[in-house]
Order: sequence, then structure tokens, then C-alpha cells
Amino acid sequence: MGSVGRDEYFLDIAHLVKTRSSCLRRQVGCVLVNHRNHIVATGYNGVPSGWQHCTEATCQRSNSTSGHDLDLCLAIHAEQNALLQCSDVYSVRTCYCTTWPCVWCIKLLMNTSCQRIVYSEDYTSPIDAHIWAMSGREVRCVSNNIS
Repeated sequence: MGSVGRDEYFLDIAHLVKTRSSCLRRQVGCVLVNHRNHIVATGYNGVPSGWQHCTEATCQRSNSTSGHDLDLCLAIHAEQNALLQCSDVYSVRTCYCTTWPCVWCIKLLMNTSCQRIVYSEDYTSPIDAHIWAMSGREVRCVSNNIS
């Protein structure tokens, strides 16, 4: 039996983390790892703490096209939740995320010591991919059969 690579290992964990999401449209998981390859925080997308989880009746975006009406969404993104759980954002080396981060999350990650984003599902727009590329930081897409 072959061993799993480090990036695949942490993405597998991110995919497990996303199962905690209560979002009806997209479940996203994030794992932040330091330079020693230790997990420093995890996060998944969902409404703020103490709020009722989204249902078809309460989700204002349930009928919106993917990528549209984002300002109607009450969910906090997986990357944002992971950063909120992180005791030291300057210890973050790699962000493992099930989906490519949005432009807001890219900007947040750029204000940490994060040098790499490893993800498994595209959800990019030209602006966020450009911003990360201009920062000179690394990116890797690992699209395998992670569930």
C-alpha cells in the first residue's frame, strides 16, 4: 500500500472538515498548516455562531446562480473561520482548501504568513487568481477523487 502525499493528506482532512458545514449551496473546508506541517486551525463555512442554520426557506441565495448575489449570503467562509480559530496568523505556511478561495479570503490570507494555497476544486475569478499570482506565492491544484 503506497503512502499518501502531504498535500493529499491535508486536503483529505479539509474534505472531512467541510462535512460540518450547514451551507445549502456549497460545503467548503479549510486546514491551515505551519512550516512544521502541523495543523494550526481548521474551518468550514456556515452562518455566524448562534444563528439558525440555513434552510431552503431562510437562504436568500438558494435560487441564485453560482457566483452571484454573494452579498446576500450570511455564511462566514471556511478560510475566515479557520483564521478566526488560529492563535497566530503569522505561523500559517499553507492553506489547504477544498475550493479555491474567493477574493476576500485571498486578501485575508495575504495578510498572514501563508505562502501556499493547495485546493481541489476551481472557483476562481480572474481578479483573485491575479492577486495571488502577483504576490509571488505558490498555488497547487490537487484534483483527485477526494470525496
